[in-house]
Amino acid sequence: MLDLSAIIAEADGGTSWVTTLSNVNAWAMGLYPRKAADEIYANGPDVILGGVVSPGGTAKKVTGGYRITGEWPYASASLHAHWTSGGVWVLDEDGEEEDQAMALMPSADVQIKDTWYVAGMRASGSNTIVAEDVFVPDHRLISMLPVTSGTYMAEHPDSAFYRSAFGPMLVLVLVGPQLGLGRAALNLTINKAAGKALAYTNIERQAESVAFQLLVAEAAAKIDTAHLHAYRAADDVRRYAEEGVLPDFEARARMRADSAVALRSINEAINTLLNAAGAGSFAEVNPMQRIWRDSNVGARHAVMLPQVSMETYGKALLGQRDHITAIL
Repeated sequence: MLDLSAIIAEADGGTSWVTTLSNVNAWAMGLYPRKAADEIYANGPDVILGGVVSPGGTAKKVTGGYRITGEWPYASASLHAHWTSGGVWVLDEDGEEEDQAMALMPSADVQIKDTWYVAGMRASGSNTIVAEDVFVPDHRLISMLPVTSGTYMAEHPDSAFYRSAFGPMLVLVLVGPQLGLGRAALNLTINKAAGKALAYTNIERQAESVAFQLLVAEAAAKIDTAHLHAYRAADDVRRYAEEGVLPDFEARARMRADSAVALRSINEAINTLLNAAGAGSFAEVNPMQRIWRDSNVGARHAVMLPQVSMETYGKALLGQRDHITAIL
């Protein structure tokens, strides 16, 4: 998943983001009962899925299922998705919250509120999904408790992929587009260096400037750092999944920390390359400004905030178990 997202992001960050979010939602289908997957893929595998984990709606129990009402902003792939999922609070008969769950709805049953007007990742179509009293049968609503505790892993004895740890999986896939954006920025800078002068100096080619060389080397090393940390975490996710074991608290926290280091390294590398390439990088015809915008907007996704990941890892190292996020 990292490989694919990164390759696509070398061409366009928003396109990669749509692909990434749809792919991780397709992976999350393994958390639902088999009946849900059979329904979604009844007409073939080419189904695009969107979803938002945060509980933006409520679910009230009725005969055979639930009635869902809510709004979910930042629903990436909203313009392309055939199905969408949203986090909900399940209410008891008194209207009190008794569980947190995910509800899966066909896109025909929801509305798209046109709210995605942002500086970057414009192509992701991360609009607001609105559901008004939508019926969802029992098999298309799952409690998040077995998901976060890893008990779903036993339901997939034949597939290590679907035994992957939920929290690290959700965070790590969002690093994929960043890797490709970093590579694209580096390649653009290097390719232009041979034919572009260093402004207001007597250096006719940027590639001949020691200062430019240092900046490019620094950026390239940070992009390498991002890849090393991202793929170490990915290898950890795969290893535990193949063993059929949920990684312990510290292991999962380190995977989040790896994601944070990768994310920060890419952002820093792109800023360094912009310093090297100069103000012309911000011209609308220059792909560098789009890469910069896409990377910075994507980096602020709430699921992968570096501060949350690093605090979580620090707590784990110090033996603290007061969770600040359920996505772990």
